[in-house]
Formats: sequence, C-alpha cells, structure tokens
Amino acid sequence: MHYSRMTGMDDTDLRLLTTLQGNAQLTSERLGEILHLSPSQVGRRRQRLEAAGYIEGYRARISATRLGLSVQAFVAVQMASHAPALIRTFVRTIETRREITSAWTMTGEADYLLRVYCADLPSFNRLIHDVLLPHAAVARVQSQIVMEQIKIDGPLPV
Repeated sequence: MHYSRMTGMDDTDLRLLTTLQGNAQLTSERLGEILHLSPSQVGRRRQRLEAAGYIEGYRARISATRLGLSVQAFVAVQMASHAPALIRTFVRTIETRREITSAWTMTGEADYLLRVYCADLPSFNRLIHDVLLPHAAVARVQSQIVMEQIKIDGPLPV
C-alpha cells in the first residue's frame, strides 16, 4: 500500500476518488466490489474524504442542448478599472447571472474568463451588450462561441 504524505491518501483512496468521478451514484456495495473492500470500509473512506474536503459534493450532468441552451461561449473580459468597489460589483454581477456558469480570474490580457450558456444568439448578445459591456469596470469583452464540445468536462487526473 502506497501512502502519500502530501495528500494524506493511499492508493485505495485515489482509486475511490477516480471511481466516484466516473459515477458518483455507485452504491457502497458496488464500490466495495470494485475496490475489494467491504461496503462499511468504503463508506468510512468516503466520509473521511468528504470531511477532509477532497470530495466537495456530487452533481448531476445535465444536457444543455435538451434544456434549449444552444449557445455555449467563453467570454474574456478585460477590466478598465481595478478599484475594489467596482470589482466587487462586477463579481456580484457574475455570481448572479444564471447564464454565467463558471468564471475564473486570469493572468495575461484578459482579467476574467467566463463560461456562458444561452438559449440563442439574441440572448447571448443581450448578456454582452446590456450586462457586461455597460459595467463601469469593463474595458473590453471578447467572446468565442463554441461550435462543438469534443471532450466533456472530465475527471481530475487522480
């Protein structure tokens, strides 16, 4: 058994995380079969990994297309001002807009990168021109519309 001081996990913990990333709905019984552990051992390991913050939660992957969200885009935002009060209002805007599903602060030319899902191009246009560009802290917005996603958001390389 290999145990890593850096992560506090052994090989079985890493295999458990990898397996859960593939299917978080597996029962303790099925996980036990896969990992060659009893269901109670699997349950204790999972609880320990959850408590330690390695497992942050469980989510369902939902089809954007089936929900009518036909436009996916990445939007790079360059700021005109880095005044704390303006940045707070910009971040609050990002947090409250349902179309913006992910956001990152970046190095390089863009200060923020936003992942956006909209029903159609007019909706996307309104988000850009009525919400993002008018914000006092925003200097420039550059968008790239996704033509096809060739790899789904995959598991972490555990």
